[in-house]
Amino acid sequence: MLTKLEALVLGIIQGLTEFLPISSTGHLYLGRNLFGLQEAGLLLDTMLHLGTLLAVIVFYKAEFIKMIRNPFSKLTFLLIVGTIPAVAIGLAFKDFFDEISKTGVTIGWEFLITGIFLWCADSAKNGNKKMDDITYKDAFIIGTFQAAAIFPAISRSGLTIVAALWRKLDRETAAYFSFLLSTPAIAGAVVLQSFDLMKGQGEEISFSALYVGIAASAVFGYIAVKWMVTFLKKHSLKPFAIYVWVLGFAVLFFQFTGRF
Repeated sequence: MLTKLEALVLGIIQGLTEFLPISSTGHLYLGRNLFGLQEAGLLLDTMLHLGTLLAVIVFYKAEFIKMIRNPFSKLTFLLIVGTIPAVAIGLAFKDFFDEISKTGVTIGWEFLITGIFLWCADSAKNGNKKMDDITYKDAFIIGTFQAAAIFPAISRSGLTIVAALWRKLDRETAAYFSFLLSTPAIAGAVVLQSFDLMKGQGEEISFSALYVGIAASAVFGYIAVKWMVTFLKKHSLKPFAIYVWVLGFAVLFFQFTGRF
C-alpha cells in the first residue's frame, strides 16, 4: 500500500520532472521501483499528472482565460495543431507504447537519446520569434517532437523546447510555448488513463496518500515551470543532458548486471 511519504516523494518527482527536461515518466518508473511499487502505476500516474496539469493551468491562467473568452484565437489553433501528432501516434500505437511503459526495458537508452537532443540544442542560433510570430508549421513540428515523448524516458518538455529553439523561437518563448503545449497532452493522458481505471485496471490507494501526491505534484510543478522559464533565458540545456546521460548509463549498468 502506498504510504503518504512515498506519495509525497513521487509527487515531488512528478512535479519537478514534468517540466524540467529530464522525463517525468522515466523518473516515476524508477521511483516506483525504488519503493517496490511496480504495480501501483495507473491510478497513481493519473493523479500525479492531474497535479501537474493544475500547476500549468494556474501558471498560465491569464492565457487560458483569454482562450475561454475567445476560443477561436490563434493560440487555441496553435495548440490544436501542435497536439495532433501526439494524438495520432498515441492512438495508432497505444498497445505498443503501453507494453514499453510497463516493462521499462528501453528507458536507459531513452535517457541517453534525450541527452543528445538537449546537448544539441545550443547548436541552434538564437532566434527572435515571439508568441505572435509562431506559425502553424512551427506548432506542428514542435508537436511532432512532443509525440516522440510517448516513449517513457524521452522528455516531452526537453524535446519540445529543443524543437522550438530550432524553429527560431527565442529562449523564453520556447519554454513558454512548450509548457502551454503540455496542457492538452497531459489532459489527454489523464482522460485515457481514466478510461482504463473505469475498466477496473486501477489499484487501491488511500485517498489521503493520493491527496498528498497530487498536492506535491501541483506545488512542485508550479515551481518547476516558473524556474525553467527563467533559467532558459540565459542558460544552456547541457547540464540536463549530462544528468540524463549519467542516469541512462546507470540504468543500463543495473539492467546489464541484473539488479534492475
